[in-house]
Amino acid sequence: QVQLVESGGGLVQAGGSLRLSCVASRRTFSSAAMGWFRQAPGKEREFVAAIRRSDTSTYYTDSVKDRFTISRDNAKNTVYLQMDSLKPEDTAVYYCAADMVRSGIPAKVPSLYDYWGQGTQVTVSS
Repeated sequence: QVQLVESGGGLVQAGGSLRLSCVASRRTFSSAAMGWFRQAPGKEREFVAAIRRSDTSTYYTDSVKDRFTISRDNAKNTVYLQMDSLKPEDTAVYYCAADMVRSGIPAKVPSLYDYWGQGTQVTVSS
């Protein structure tokens, strides 16, 4: 089992920044591809960003490219999501997830991830 705990959410004005953190409970974190997803009220959970386990290549959904940055610190078992130039449409519960199986390009489908955090609320006011 891998436990994931997110933090860093909150209320911010449009144009502001937040940094989300996700701490994993196991050292095998370095073997996992990590993803961030978000879910707004009444909408399906959607892919935001992911980082590969091997060469730390990063992947983003188009709506957050050039605004969000995903990174990882394997020594701290932690993955981050730096969110800049936030917009009201970024408002959602943000979840981190771990894929312990696939070694290629990280999946963008939630069902392919093995472990999930509890989520952290991000609210962007206009």
